[in-house]
Amino acid sequence: MIRVDVAGLHSDTGTVNCALFGSADGFPLEASKALRQDLAKIENGKASCTFRNVTAGDYAVAVFHDENSSGKLDRNFLGIPKEGVGASNGAVGRFGPPKFDDARFNYSGGPTVLTINIHYLTAPL
Repeated sequence: MIRVDVAGLHSDTGTVNCALFGSADGFPLEASKALRQDLAKIENGKASCTFRNVTAGDYAVAVFHDENSSGKLDRNFLGIPKEGVGASNGAVGRFGPPKFDDARFNYSGGPTVLTINIHYLTAPL
């Protein structure tokens, strides 16, 4: 079981969307290519997602704060996220989204807790 604790949310509005990826394919923007997804309710600026029955291996997690509950990451005209984003290992992108290799962690099985801090790249919605 991998639990992802998400911190640094600037409001309790909307949900947090979490995606667990097993490869660079689609990471971090194409949740449809993730192995698992979870939605979490926000309380007091925090949320937790849980991925159960995960086999040992290398993974990366991408999260975003879906403030308007649209089910997708909203972006401005330059493609910069208008909603908060985060990734495992604190990975951040340079002139684009973070790379899978920067967010990758090894999961050996058993209960594991990751903490991901949300980053807001533009003004709030």
